[in-house]
Amino acid sequence: MIKDTSAQDAVIVPKRNKLKLVLVSAAVLITLAISAEAILTSDTAAKSVERASVQIATVERGDLTRDIAATGRIVAANAPQVYSPEEGLVTLLVRAGDKVSKGQAVARVESPQLQNQLQQERSELARLEGELSRKRLDARRQTLLLNKQLDLANVELTAAERESRRAKASIKTNIISQIDFEKAEDELARAKLNVNHAEQEVALAKDTLAFEVQSAHNTVARQQLVVDELERKVGNLTVTASVEGVVGNLFVTGRSLVTPNQPLMTLVDLTAYEAEINVAESFANELGLGMDVELQIGRQTVMGTLSAISPEVTEREVTTRVRFDQNSLSQIRQNQQVTARILLENRSDIVKVRRGSFLQAGGYVAYKLEGQIASRIPIETGATSMREVEIMAGVQPGDQIIISSYQSFEQAESILLR
Repeated sequence: MIKDTSAQDAVIVPKRNKLKLVLVSAAVLITLAISAEAILTSDTAAKSVERASVQIATVERGDLTRDIAATGRIVAANAPQVYSPEEGLVTLLVRAGDKVSKGQAVARVESPQLQNQLQQERSELARLEGELSRKRLDARRQTLLLNKQLDLANVELTAAERESRRAKASIKTNIISQIDFEKAEDELARAKLNVNHAEQEVALAKDTLAFEVQSAHNTVARQQLVVDELERKVGNLTVTASVEGVVGNLFVTGRSLVTPNQPLMTLVDLTAYEAEINVAESFANELGLGMDVELQIGRQTVMGTLSAISPEVTEREVTTRVRFDQNSLSQIRQNQQVTARILLENRSDIVKVRRGSFLQAGGYVAYKLEGQIASRIPIETGATSMREVEIMAGVQPGDQIIISSYQSFEQAESILLR
C-alpha cells in the first residue's frame, strides 16, 4: 500500500545557488594556491611585495662623473651702485628701468655751500696771482737799482784807474807830491772795493728776489690745486653712468637731501651676465675655482666655469658665481632661473648603478634580485653623481638590485616579488 508520493519527490537546486557554489569553490582553490605558494617560499622569503611597486636597475661598468646639483639665477656680472658725491638736494634724471649709456647724466646734486666755497677760492687765487705779478715787478725794479749801483761803481773804478795811471806818470817827473800819488792809489783801492761789494750785493739781491718770486709762485700753485679740487667736486655733482645698461633700484626720491657717499641707484650692465648658484653647505669643501659647470638656461645648455665662491654660509648654502659664454645664447634675462651641474671629478672604468632612494638606507645594503627573490646583501658605495652611484663591493656588473626605497621592507633578509 502506497501511503504518499514522497518517494517520488526530488529536490531542485536553483541556478543562482549553483553559481554561488562555483564562485566559492574558485575562491577556495585560489586561497589554497596562494597558501601553497607561501608555504613553498616561506623558507626563502620573509616578505612579499608587488614587483611593479619597486624600481630595479642593472649594475654595469663604465665612467662616472661626480657632480653636484644646484639651482640659481642669472645676474649681471657688473651692477655698480651710484653714490652721492656731496651733501645737498638730489635731482634724479632717470627712472627705474630706463636705459642709459656710459657717461650719461643720471642725477644732479645741488650744493650751494660747495659752489660758494669754489667762488671764494677762485677769488683768493686771483689775489695771489696779482701778488705774484707785483713781486715780479718789484724784483725787476730792485734788480734795475742794483745794476745801476754796480754800473756807477764800475764808472768810479774806471776813473780811479785813470787817475792812478796819471799819478804814476806824474810822480816820476815830480809833477805831483807823494801825498797826491798816495791819495790817487787810495781812491783806486776804494773804487775796486766798491765794485766788489756792489757785485756781491747784486748777486745776493737777485737770489733774494728770485726766492720771493718763487715763494709767491708756489703759493699760487697751491691755491690752484685747491681750486682744481673744488672744480672737480662741483663737476662731480652731475652724476654720470659708469656702464651701459638699465637703471635698477632707486634708493632715494627726487629733491631729497642726501649725504656724501649715500647710495642713489643701481645700474645694471646688460652686456655681461653671470650665474649665481646656491650650493648646499655639505659640498662647500669640495668646491674649487675653475671647475666646469653645466648650466641649463631654459631649453639651452651651456658650459661655464666656477669663478667665485663666497667665504660665508648663508641659510646653510654657499653662493657661487659661474662665468659662461653668452654669445651663443638668446633672450637671456636678469634673474632668470637656471639649474646647474658642478662637475667635481671624472672616474673611469668603475662599477656603477643608477642612483635611487636605496641610498637613504645608508648605502651599505642592497637587495640583489635572483629570479623572484631579492636578498639583502652588504655593499660599499663610493662616488655619487646626480644620476649614478659607484658600487665598490658587493655586486658585479650584470647583477640586478632594487634601487627604490627600502623603508617598506622592514630590513627583511629576503623579499618575494610577485
